[in-house]
Amino acid sequence: MTAPTPAPPPAPPHPTPPTGAARRGTRLLAAAAAVAVCAAGLLAGPATGTARAATTTPAGATPAGPANPAGPARGSAGCARTTDQAPGTGTDRVLTSGGVERTVRVHLPASYRPGHPTPVVLVFHGRGNSGATTEEFTGLSGLPAIVAYPDGVPGDEGKQAWQGAPYSAPGVDDVAFTADLLDELETGLCVDPGRVFATGKSNGGGFTEILACRMADRIAAIAPVAGAYYRAGEPPCAPGRAVPALFVHGTGDATIPYAGDAARGLPAIGAKVAEWVARDGCRARPQTRRTEPDVTTTTWRGCRSGARVAHVAVDGGGHTWPGALAYSGGGYTTRTVRATELVGEFFGLTR
Repeated sequence: MTAPTPAPPPAPPHPTPPTGAARRGTRLLAAAAAVAVCAAGLLAGPATGTARAATTTPAGATPAGPANPAGPARGSAGCARTTDQAPGTGTDRVLTSGGVERTVRVHLPASYRPGHPTPVVLVFHGRGNSGATTEEFTGLSGLPAIVAYPDGVPGDEGKQAWQGAPYSAPGVDDVAFTADLLDELETGLCVDPGRVFATGKSNGGGFTEILACRMADRIAAIAPVAGAYYRAGEPPCAPGRAVPALFVHGTGDATIPYAGDAARGLPAIGAKVAEWVARDGCRARPQTRRTEPDVTTTTWRGCRSGARVAHVAVDGGGHTWPGALAYSGGGYTTRTVRATELVGEFFGLTR
């Protein structure tokens, strides 16, 4: 039994208000404590109850609902143009960024119409993978959005990768490439610039966080899956606004361990989620629910500007895309939930 905590000394007559940094530090500690409680239970095995600090809600609810309330759609320059690409089809495109030719597969939803602003989902593959195979195993092209699957530049061992990872190609600016890609899409297609989202797996999932930190003016929300949160050469994260974020990760991931890997510069997933809870100014007390026999969802609300942070943990889940339509990585792939549906719901993209 823990000894009683001594009463705190009386407050001074005129206490000094905490600084912004102190407030953020307090939120980070509180969020980290909440995540730690959840993570400890997940790593220990199936949950038998809910932490006292959490509020239990009925199963079956979405992880966080739409990332942000959808405002009126506003169109890009491409809304005044037509395109040769038919709705409901995908095509491979080439663009030059930073003097390097880059490839991207772009899929238009069946509902695409010129003059009607359409959301965009950017999908970033994992190391050694490609946009085409990621489209195959995720099925994200089924979302009612323009879905773009760019390819990374080959780095170590000739494997395509994204900026921030120690094995990525040196000197390649993938943030600038993403901006160039969005310029291309907004010029040639009818895009809603206020509803541009980013998701991805592993190295690509981690790269979406870099985009949230550095392109918050153009990326509305992120949803990394089995993310590898490397930040080699990156400046401190300062998005300038609250960015909604959904983190999906398996507790049995042997490639990007749920508990982190300090030797490789990988944070624990709970610590990464806590960073964003504090950064977005969310309430420290989350809602935690067992949404499936092997899935626990934790949601933080009350964040600045209507943002939300959510974490979906798959018991024993491997380095995989939950509900994948094809091979997506090593380890257990749950079939009780589909990451594609979770991502779509979080972004507010439902048919």
